[in-house]
Order: sequence, then structure tokens, then C-alpha cells
Amino acid sequence: MHTKLIVFPILIVVFLSAFQPVSASSVAALSNNQATLNFPNTITFHANLQSSLKITSVVLEYGNQEETCGQVIAEAFPKFSSDTSVSVEWTWDMHQSGSLPPGAQIWWRWRYTDASGQETVSEQKTVTWLDSVHNWQTLTEGDIRLHWYQSDQSFARDLLNTADSGLARVEKDAGLSTDQPIDMYIYADTSEMKAAILYEPSWTGGEAFPEYNIVIIGISPADLSWGYRAEVHELTHVLVGHFTFTCLGVMPTWLNEGLAVYSEGDLDPASQKQFDQAVAEDQLLSVRSLSSGFSEIADKANLSYSESYSIVKFLIGTYGRDKMTVLLIALRDGSTVDEALTQDYGFDVEGLEGAWRQNIGARPHTASAKSTPVSTPTIVPTIVPVSGALLANTPTPTSSPTPIPTNSVYPPPVENLPLVLGLVSCGLFVIFVAIIIAFVLILRKRPGGKDEKTS
Repeated sequence: MHTKLIVFPILIVVFLSAFQPVSASSVAALSNNQATLNFPNTITFHANLQSSLKITSVVLEYGNQEETCGQVIAEAFPKFSSDTSVSVEWTWDMHQSGSLPPGAQIWWRWRYTDASGQETVSEQKTVTWLDSVHNWQTLTEGDIRLHWYQSDQSFARDLLNTADSGLARVEKDAGLSTDQPIDMYIYADTSEMKAAILYEPSWTGGEAFPEYNIVIIGISPADLSWGYRAEVHELTHVLVGHFTFTCLGVMPTWLNEGLAVYSEGDLDPASQKQFDQAVAEDQLLSVRSLSSGFSEIADKANLSYSESYSIVKFLIGTYGRDKMTVLLIALRDGSTVDEALTQDYGFDVEGLEGAWRQNIGARPHTASAKSTPVSTPTIVPTIVPVSGALLANTPTPTSSPTPIPTNSVYPPPVENLPLVLGLVSCGLFVIFVAIIIAFVLILRKRPGGKDEKTS
């Protein structure tokens, strides 16, 4: 629902400009130069290096192909014993760095020096970060490359046509388009999709990675109606991410997610009902609190999506599409949210809150309303299929400053909501009981308590 600067204990980030091109003649003897994937946990780089003199230094240079604020190279220093022939390996642990999206391209090369100071650099190799468990197939149409492994080709063709139509609609309605292919990885269901990437909210059903031009979604044949909406939702994130890519400012989550849900069409009945109830009971979250990540609690995340949709619908419906484009450009160029809104619409976030609430017939926002920022997961994902209803990046070595986070996690199916709420309630109850027991034990240990020993 994103690039980040990641610092590893055994890794140094070095700017690409510090290195000069290496001629083919400088590449010395090297064999078994490969990368072994243990998806989605680790990738291990191996090589056998040979030289006429003892090898005294070995450095692994690696990275991934993504849109960043500046090209960088990561360095790792594998352990080895100095000799004329050495075997080296180093493992990149995604649990420490955060995982890359399926389909990301990883590159690496070896830089080593012999006893005379002669430096050799191997040729650069690449590997696709993807599991080998599934029999992945690919269909291409226009700017979409759809990858899937379950169900027949008609299932994939149907999803591909919907995605292609969604791109055309977003270009027509929002003026956003792509100039490079977008890879969509369709998992058999949301549980298999969540197993492919680490550290995402439990309700994740799909996610966009604009910096990689990658979308991942879990779609089963039983959830096709939700899948169609999720495709358009995530593709919108990719297009918005490209259009607003910057290292100068921050894109508020309500705007990013609101545009994505708006591109799907009207809210589904379940989300509309929840939103209407929140309006009637004065339970809306504040616009300011929706500027950061959404809650990991599914029903609160779902309301956040619906509110974001309503805010964007209000802005576009009242002031037109052109002003929305101006707002996005202002954010891309480094304006704060308040500055961009004031320049474009004449009000800041609080002014937007008041105008939007009046437009939808909600009570004015007060300090007692739910305005406290909600807990923030990695970046905002997309909720899992909910009987067609909407519920509610990637840490790798990159340069600083960090661009606008645009990864989006999309919600799953609504039938999972009671289970999630039940688990949360049970957890809170257990914590409450533990606190009571601890309190009683402390009281008993105090002077005058039942456990007090007398002489």
C-alpha cells in the first residue's frame, strides 16, 4: 500500500557513480556463479573464484531493478580463506530487510582483488525473485503481462481483458497512463498470495508496487467479481505512483487509496452500508488520521477505504478532474498536503474535513471524534475478496531521500471479517485476564496481604 532506505549490518550502500565501467578483459576465471532462491525467505549467492595469485579481498555487489531517487549498489563481504582458488557465498535474508515483491529482478556481480592489488569484476547477472513451486504461465495484452498458475487459460484471459479495460478507463477518467509493461501475478487465493511476501496485514488480498511495475493479487474463480475490482484498484496505484513519483514530498494515504477505490466505480453494498452507519453514528475517522497507514483491524481498514473513496469523490465531483491533477502535481513537486490543498482548493486538511462532512450530511468534526491516527502497517495493502465487497512494497537497498510511498495493500473477502474480529476479541480478553491476575498477585505480596510472612 512503497521505496525505503534499508541498512544491513553486513551491507554498505555505495553510489553507482563511484564505479567505472569494467572492460571484458578484466573479468577473470570464475565458475559456479549462481543465485539460489529459498522463496520468499532468502537468496544465496555462490561463486568459485580463481587467480594466479592469492585472492585477498572479495566483495559481492548486488541490488534490484526499481525506480528510486538515485542509483545505488549494496555490498556484502563473504567470509573466505585467502588462496588462489576460493569458494564464496553470501545470503540475503528477507526477514531482516523485508521482502521484495514476486517478479522483482535481482542483479549481482563479484569484485575481488589478488595479492598484487589487481582487481577483477565479474559480469553482472540477474535472477527473477519468484517461487519455483507453481507452474507459472504468462499472457500478454497491450501494457499488461499477466502471470498465473491455477485455472485454465480462459480464466486468465478474462482477467487480462478486465485489466486492459481498466487501464483504458483510468486513462480516460483520470488522464493517467503507463509507458512500460505492468506485470500482474495472480495467486490461486489470498492465503497463497500472503505466503509470497512477508510482513503484511492479515487482511491483505492484493498489493501494488509502482516502483517495480508489479501487482500481486490472490483471486480464486469464486471471487472473480472482487478480483475484477482489485485489478483496477491496484493498476490505479501503479499509474498514480508513476505520475507522482518524487523524492520531495509525501502522498497522503486517503488520496492514494481514494483514487484507487474511485477507479473501481461505486462502493459495493457492504462497504456502503458500513460507511452510512458510520456517518449516522458519528463514527467517521478524521481526514488527518487517514493521511498515514490504515489500521490492521479489518473493519476499521475497510471504513478507511470507504472514507477515502468518499473524500476523493467529493473533490472530483465538486471541483472537477483537472483540479485533482493539479493537486497530484503539487504533491509531486514537494508541496505539503496542506499547502497543495490550499493552493488548489482554498482550504487545508481541516477545511477539507469540514466541506466534505457537510457534503455527505455528517456532523461537524470535533476533538471527541475518532481523530487519533490509527496504527500503521508497512504501507497500505488491499483487502481480500469479500464476496465481491472491499474490506477495508519493499525494503531493499535504495538511496535517500525516500520517494512518495505508493504501495497499496487491498482488502480480502468479507466472510473473513467475523473470524478476524473473533480472534482480536479473544486476544484482548486473554490480555485483560492476565493483567487482573498479575494485579491480584501483587496485592497479595504487599504488607498485610495473605502471603505476608510473620515472625
